[in-house]
Amino acid sequence: MLIFDDKNYKVDTCNIDGISIKFRSFKEILYCEKPVDSIQKMNIFVPEVYYEGNTINGYSLHTAPIFMPNTVGGYMPGPADEPGKDFKGRINSIFRALKHGYIVVSAGVRGRTSGVKTNEFFVGSKAGEISNENGKMVGRAPALVVDMKAAIRYLRYNKGRIPGNTECIVTNGTSAGGALSAIIGASGNSKDYNPYLKEIGAADERDDIFAASCYCPIHNLENADAAYEWQFCGYNDYHRIKHVRSESGVKNIQIDGILTEKQIKISEELKRLFPKYLNSLKLKDSSNNELLLDENGGGSFKEYIKKLVINSAQKELDLCSTYKIIDNAAVCGSKIDEQEYLSIEDGKVVDINWDGFIKKITRMKVAPAFDALDLKSPENEEFGTEAIKAKHFTAYSQEHSEVEGTLADPKIIKLLNPIEYINNSDTAKYWRVRHGAFDRDISLAMPSILSLMLENNGYNVDFSLPWGIPHSGDYDLDDLFAWIDEIYTK
Repeated sequence: MLIFDDKNYKVDTCNIDGISIKFRSFKEILYCEKPVDSIQKMNIFVPEVYYEGNTINGYSLHTAPIFMPNTVGGYMPGPADEPGKDFKGRINSIFRALKHGYIVVSAGVRGRTSGVKTNEFFVGSKAGEISNENGKMVGRAPALVVDMKAAIRYLRYNKGRIPGNTECIVTNGTSAGGALSAIIGASGNSKDYNPYLKEIGAADERDDIFAASCYCPIHNLENADAAYEWQFCGYNDYHRIKHVRSESGVKNIQIDGILTEKQIKISEELKRLFPKYLNSLKLKDSSNNELLLDENGGGSFKEYIKKLVINSAQKELDLCSTYKIIDNAAVCGSKIDEQEYLSIEDGKVVDINWDGFIKKITRMKVAPAFDALDLKSPENEEFGTEAIKAKHFTAYSQEHSEVEGTLADPKIIKLLNPIEYINNSDTAKYWRVRHGAFDRDISLAMPSILSLMLENNGYNVDFSLPWGIPHSGDYDLDDLFAWIDEIYTK
């Protein structure tokens, strides 16, 4: 059943904005023998020129890297996609990757709303209908990870039959999809997932990957609330946009507010929890200096984060790359010469007023940001079960819960945290992590910790905070593909 059929295909042509690609489509392939949801299928796309004996950028039918983007946002289901445009009207990564010469595999994976219909939409998602209303809540943690691993195992099981180099699989995702890419990259071949893989009839194969590309990963959820308040405590106005699906597309609803007295107290309490966690990681910078926080949240780690933002500002000052190269991606009002909190001398960014910077980007979420006390956050649902809609995943929120609820199994929480698997599994050697300097969905500390953990354990990491960029992904695909090409030849 899991044997790839290379005869079951269609030759398609896609024309967008004057750019044309001709490719071979292998669609709706079951990647596991016992699927529990109709979304558990994959699409494989191959440049047609490879079947004519030609090459693209030096790649051929069996040497081209396998690029695996996902469509997960908000821990919702991520259906298999195809070449076209994304919800912002941009040419999507599948089209661009095919044009560049990669084999593209788009695997559908379950999510927290599998089995129900919803009008929710999150960055990283695919616009349009994504769920069948069958009442079976089969997509809770760790389903999305299990499905992606099963898809990778299918590719390895069909090595030699399937197009592309199965030893050069590169995952890509944004937001919760970025977290999925990170978990897959960190947890290669971990036995922790085997019972779940066996349950859906996944191939008995490896599921490690060559490289992981992660845009603004919403990960390390059990520590994300404390990290968020470490960054935003004391800044009580919040501003966010709620995305909603509609017949005419994705609609944006502006939401503004001020933290209540209770939420301010929660913010202060959560902030105090972060230094202990951060210090327990024993992180070091590239000069082998310890990165620590004192009980008030100050210290070398905070200075490290400030330096990352300064470096981002300096790059923008030198190149104006966000405004010249990345079309329509930057936050309004983020032009580098308009930032009064930056100290610039002789063309060099020498300092940043951290208070001014945080006031500029603003808080987005109330406290707690992820493990909501009323169990109504997307992440609460992700840790629910088929029988229980939502669960807490932090001791703090469980203790202060406003509703009757239970704490998720620590084993399940671990399965969704890439930090837990770095160097404890067959972790991918190469990583590219991008998190916008103006991203407020999660603390800047979180992608920084991920990147530092990887670097401290000897992995190759390309990490930066692109200037002016909010919570988003796939805004620099040319750079991403150049990175893949470079590591492929190492």
